[in-house]
Amino acid sequence: MVTATTGLTSTITAALSPTKRPIRPSLTLRPSSLLALLHLFLFLLAGATSCKGRCGEKYNSQNKCHCNSKCTKYNNCCSDYTDLCGGSVITDAEIKAVSETLYALDSNKASASELIIEAQALVPDSQTSSQTDLSSHLFRYLDEETLFTRPTYVALLAVLDNYQRMTGQAEDFSPEQLAEQEAFVKETMSNTELGRELFAFLYTKGVYASEEEFIQDLKMMWFGLYSRNNNKMDSSGFEHIFAGEVKGGKVSGFHNWIQFYLLEKRGQLNYYSHSFNGPWTTYPDVMGMQFMWGGYFKQVGSAVIGCSPEFDFAIYSLCYITRPGKQCRLSLGGKELIIQTYTWDKSFYGEGKKFIGSAFPATPRN
Repeated sequence: MVTATTGLTSTITAALSPTKRPIRPSLTLRPSSLLALLHLFLFLLAGATSCKGRCGEKYNSQNKCHCNSKCTKYNNCCSDYTDLCGGSVITDAEIKAVSETLYALDSNKASASELIIEAQALVPDSQTSSQTDLSSHLFRYLDEETLFTRPTYVALLAVLDNYQRMTGQAEDFSPEQLAEQEAFVKETMSNTELGRELFAFLYTKGVYASEEEFIQDLKMMWFGLYSRNNNKMDSSGFEHIFAGEVKGGKVSGFHNWIQFYLLEKRGQLNYYSHSFNGPWTTYPDVMGMQFMWGGYFKQVGSAVIGCSPEFDFAIYSLCYITRPGKQCRLSLGGKELIIQTYTWDKSFYGEGKKFIGSAFPATPRN
């Protein structure tokens, strides 16, 4: 399909390029006319990333971003959509309010008697790359009998061991493993009050029309496969964030405390130090950790510590859906937590929807 920009480029090229055909009388373009054409070309080029003159247009897969009523649901609006088209907005205040509600509903989080950690060595940001082992185990005690028998923990544990950590190696799931993915989403989002509260919030904001649509979208954005390396379908948002990966000789992603605990217990992960902790004094807490995973180093692996699987999954989903590719400000017990999200822009699902690239607690800035 020839776009306006392509057509204009062809016109300019034809006007400026020599030709071997017989010379015929033609209109000579003055410098001022060429300048006007150039300005028009630049305007059309800029329009590809702006909603100026495009509000309400039909979906076109050729466009880099979109300006119709569905772009908020697909996380592909142009940055000026709200300003120019009056789109529905979920405010920072609303995100903070619902995150406080989710925080209060996290009945499956670990208690102080069920989880004991020792943060030990605290290093400044300037020393997070030193790869110096300054600590013994982070996790001193976890009441597995209590926590790991709860349905959402059971569902998470079933999914965590379905991945190979090296990028460039294609993931291939059995029917049983695919069923475990679906069970995790339903167990955390449909079968908990916390998950139902997240859906209710997004439903009232017009993001989803039904719970079925909500669940299906979460399955795709989190578990849909894409390629990080070697053109292999080797990664997903869930694998990157919850299970962790190795790419380019270092740990990539890895922002889940339960996976950290399991690998440390098996002797496969060595905790070195931490670069931030708190300000929470009860669970869930937030830490940025330095560690070695089977010979590969993670400079800052941030995670929410002691929360339930549904809380982890819910806050990352909330932030990705409402603030894709941006910082998302939550409030937990009156204290701010900033989640950084990234979209995966090299492949899509549905009608141009973007997979989760990453989501994690941002390093606090004093």
